[in-house]
Amino acid sequence: MKNIVKFMVGCGAGFLASAALADQPAPGHVPRQKQQAQQAPVIDARSPPANRWWTPGEGTPLPPVIAYPNSFGQVGVLNDAGVIDTQDHPFFEPIGENGRACVSCHQPANAMSLSVEMIRQRWHETQGKDPIFAPIDGMNCPDLPPGDSKSHSLLLERGLFRIFLPWPPKAADGSSIDPEFTIEVVRDPTGCNLHPQYGLRSANPMVSVYRRPRVAANTKYFTHQGFGVFSFIGKNGLPATRDPETGLPSGMNILSDARQPTLKTQAVEAAVTHLQFNGKLDEERLTKIVSFESQVYTAQVSHTGAGSLMESDTPPGFGVLNLAKGREGLLGNNVTNFVFPMSEAWRNPAPSPDPEITRRNEMRASIARGHDVFMFRTFWIKDAMHLNTVGLGNPTKRTCSTCHGMHMMGMDIVNGWMDLGTTNLPWAREEPLNPWNERKPQMPLFKITCKANVPPHPFLGRVFYTQDPGRGLISGKCNDVGAIVMQQFRGLAARAPYFSNGSAGSLRELVDFYDRRFNIGYTDREREDLINFLSAL
Repeated sequence: MKNIVKFMVGCGAGFLASAALADQPAPGHVPRQKQQAQQAPVIDARSPPANRWWTPGEGTPLPPVIAYPNSFGQVGVLNDAGVIDTQDHPFFEPIGENGRACVSCHQPANAMSLSVEMIRQRWHETQGKDPIFAPIDGMNCPDLPPGDSKSHSLLLERGLFRIFLPWPPKAADGSSIDPEFTIEVVRDPTGCNLHPQYGLRSANPMVSVYRRPRVAANTKYFTHQGFGVFSFIGKNGLPATRDPETGLPSGMNILSDARQPTLKTQAVEAAVTHLQFNGKLDEERLTKIVSFESQVYTAQVSHTGAGSLMESDTPPGFGVLNLAKGREGLLGNNVTNFVFPMSEAWRNPAPSPDPEITRRNEMRASIARGHDVFMFRTFWIKDAMHLNTVGLGNPTKRTCSTCHGMHMMGMDIVNGWMDLGTTNLPWAREEPLNPWNERKPQMPLFKITCKANVPPHPFLGRVFYTQDPGRGLISGKCNDVGAIVMQQFRGLAARAPYFSNGSAGSLRELVDFYDRRFNIGYTDREREDLINFLSAL
């Protein structure tokens, strides 16, 4: 089996667990999180076999290449190490108290993330007993009635898990950071931010925000030490987070708020919080988790209209095989190294008398046009924190690839984060309050007040509102409130909804958000072509 993928670029383990990491949960904010995680109840959870669902501890070997269907074709998962024996593997085994494993929230069928469609399917198949619905973060708040879908509404409707972070923020040494802003709870539909045990006024003060699980694959592209990973954060000039073992600066691209510098420290925190693990992750298990995440790749491998993305004539930017052998650490928003390299054969396919091939070629041409919309269609970007504040001007005329410039990934190549408006008002999605809408707001809303001794937010002022303070919960910086590390583009078709808060339910809603936010004015054809392009990644 290894011969199938022997040409792939292997990552290997690459890390050695330090005694400090093995002997304690993690520095900084994690001990406070552990305290809350151990307070939350653990329900009777079970994971019966299900179609396309990997249950913790099932022990099924993971083949070198495996494909799963989705509405746009198939997503593939590739292991450049060959067959993976999942029996007793810490990524696939339940190591905490709630029956979850890492694979619970990073499912191969969902491009190593989770889709709302799959979450709802598991709810119906298990009557809400699957470990992903654990009270600690699978409920809107751990004290809600178990077995009631309303208790899990954010997970079932938008694919969001509760992320609880200490307030005030904690530095890497565990000391408190004096934040540049105050935070007040304006709206608390989940009841968690004002809860006497879990909230801001508890003995262990926490802010609860709700976010999507990120893709646990293709990690070589956003954990590398190449171009874009500098000693200082590209967006604000402050020192970058460093790997606690090597001392090297981190790409800060692993989590949406960049709070963990390495895959290893992320695994420690995830075990403490999401799995409610109350022990010590030893060196062997940490190394196995990091090794697996470093050797697994995921991308769309076939498209319902365009056909196979695994053949020799597939454009270099498409398919999981090309992804695995690609180079990391490249800036792709240029014609020397495209973000997602296209081929002329798809732009100008040869005529065919076969109507099926003609339809296939029409879709391929649409995908190629969508690529060009992504790379070259300019529009004015305005009032975006950590974008319009880095010397580009406000507004600045750019393209999608300006921000989404990492070769093969569509992430930001430079360590840092941006606020494009997905969580901060006035641009964040809010429920319309009118007589024709019976739905009530589900997301929390916080009032942010920048303190008098710091400058106001350059675009939002001294007082503004957010559903998720984002990086601000880690740095304590007023200008970081609502700023989020952008997600990768691979396997999009398998893991709706989109954005860190799940506010775009489809690729069309994703494109429409940017169209409204920046007044782009896409034509119907541009919009369709761009959606087709994204669906093939």
